[in-house]
Amino acid sequence: MISQETIVALASPSGAGAIAVIRLSGKDALTIAEQVFQSVSGKSISKQKTHTIHLGHIVDNGKIYDQVLVSIFKNPNSYTGEDVVEISCHGSTYIQQQIIQLLLRKGCRMAQAGEFTLRAFLNGKLDLSQAEAVADLISSDNEASHQIAMQQMRGGFSNEIAKLREELLNFASLIELELDFAEEDVEFADRTQFSDLLNRIEFVLKRLIDSFAVGNVIKNGIPVAIVGEPNVGKSTLLNALLNEERAIVSDIAGTTRDTIEDELVIEGIGFRFIDTAGIRETKDVVESIGIKKTFEKIEQAQVIVYLLDSLEYQVSSSKFQVELEKIKNQFPLKPLIIIGNKVDRLSAEEVSNLKSQIENILLLSAKEKQGIENLKAQLLSFVNTGALRNNETIVTNTRHYDSLLKALEEIQKVKFGMQSNLSSDLMAIDIKQALYYFGEITGEVTNDELLGNIFANFCIGK
Repeated sequence: MISQETIVALASPSGAGAIAVIRLSGKDALTIAEQVFQSVSGKSISKQKTHTIHLGHIVDNGKIYDQVLVSIFKNPNSYTGEDVVEISCHGSTYIQQQIIQLLLRKGCRMAQAGEFTLRAFLNGKLDLSQAEAVADLISSDNEASHQIAMQQMRGGFSNEIAKLREELLNFASLIELELDFAEEDVEFADRTQFSDLLNRIEFVLKRLIDSFAVGNVIKNGIPVAIVGEPNVGKSTLLNALLNEERAIVSDIAGTTRDTIEDELVIEGIGFRFIDTAGIRETKDVVESIGIKKTFEKIEQAQVIVYLLDSLEYQVSSSKFQVELEKIKNQFPLKPLIIIGNKVDRLSAEEVSNLKSQIENILLLSAKEKQGIENLKAQLLSFVNTGALRNNETIVTNTRHYDSLLKALEEIQKVKFGMQSNLSSDLMAIDIKQALYYFGEITGEVTNDELLGNIFANFCIGK
């Protein structure tokens, strides 16, 4: 699969900026760069040491395009394992296009999405799970997702899987050896040790599989639906959480007719807040569509924040109780935070009564921004950050999760075979399948279609 062509792409974000970085990789990267680059020192860059930077100009037929810095990374000590040249030019989009077009005329071709990282994988610079972590690192937008991506890119997840695979492979070899001496009825693989290994592998696989629930949340953010009757302060609460005027606020009931979404990072964890249309009976066609969308968003949310007007509750508590029960019955498995808003307008006695009537109610004033930190703490309590704090391996990739599930299934088959005194040849089949699924994660077992799907999600210059 490794192409012999030299590829080029813009490695920095597209658009104008202070500088732009144009990256080349391939066997002719240095030769092609040398055709267009004139060093101020007059030295040939192909004869310079790796990991050096050189000042000069991009020139073609006497025309100077730009003054640039050229960085050299000679194989195999580069990101891709090939000769790599990075040209740091001024960030004008015109200059970027002119230099890239010039390099294409000199023999480069445009890189495909993720082709630099694909070459790094094919040249053994990264395994597949590390390569996928590169994309996660680029897209990480909070501390937690960044921490997980960095750990995976450094090989934390790969090392854990590789260690299990190696131990299982050793026992698989001994069992295969037993098959060669089947007529002599000998055992090379110590069944007690093998049973201990299977238990240990099962334990680790289950821990990694369980971590996906946390990992998926950290990677994609936790969707939180803010629901309640019209005019109870849902939009004011969203604005208070985000500390900006994101949603329109007015005294007119039904102002929010569509859902409004925005993200907030709380102690490194991303939360996606959804301000929904107020739930009530209405003949307004547009508002009723908004209310229908509200229930769709509650379905998608992982946490429901039900907001009620503390003043109104004093007057008609039964109406709120009916609405609350409706949401609880419709979404029984979703965590529900009940919030009494406008607490700043209640007396001490009214606050006490409200707490006694609704268990675990959280009282705040969205308008005065009182109690907002308590709400943030409550939201964080739904995320198990223990594994993150202890720097444990956390699975965030759906492909890895699927392979781990299949590997666990095969390990459990082997355990059952051991307990049932199954013949070695039948157990060997299940062990091979488990090894196959381990190999899928790190890329020891792969195919062109899988690689195409993975690297298609990368940006062009990476």
